[in-house]
Amino acid sequence: MTALPGSPGTTTDARERVVAAADALFYARGIQAVGMDEVRTAAGVSLKRLYAEFPGKEQLVLAVLDARHRQWEDGVARTAAGIEDPRRRLLAVFDFLEEWFSDAAFRGCGFINAFGELGATSPAVAEAARRHKQSFQDYVTRLAVEAGADEELAAQLALLAEGAQTTAAIAGRADAARQARRAAEVLVAAALGPR
Repeated sequence: MTALPGSPGTTTDARERVVAAADALFYARGIQAVGMDEVRTAAGVSLKRLYAEFPGKEQLVLAVLDARHRQWEDGVARTAAGIEDPRRRLLAVFDFLEEWFSDAAFRGCGFINAFGELGATSPAVAEAARRHKQSFQDYVTRLAVEAGADEELAAQLALLAEGAQTTAAIAGRADAARQARRAAEVLVAAALGPR
């Protein structure tokens, strides 16, 4: 997400601009490296408006994570949309990852990054990261059950996806998604039988 252009506009517009600006800055440089004044400048809002929307930085971080969660869910759902075969729909998670990892702005999972920076000092940020990861686990579990597998396969596939995200971020390797997808195909075949 990048900062949105425009005038101060409505409270909703200002809030969206602040969240988008904060997201871009936090994701590129880290949460602790970015001050609220820098967010204010990037969003094009007054300091008064910024603090009216977000009384503290933690509230802003949580709003950014909420927006990232929706972006993640929309992306995964978009990638799986229209795929009738339950096995292919299950593997579409890795197709989404490959698309994401190929983005020049990719810097890993925003939730893992936020947890690494603030998880020990902000229970709210730690809980937001846990909820996001549980939501993903639940999504993969639903897809696995629809394909005729069980929760164990879902846990294995979610771990592959998480590992691919970390590898892609640290090693700078977009092909981590393809490697994880190949491993996922083996796991799916072992759980459901070959095609």
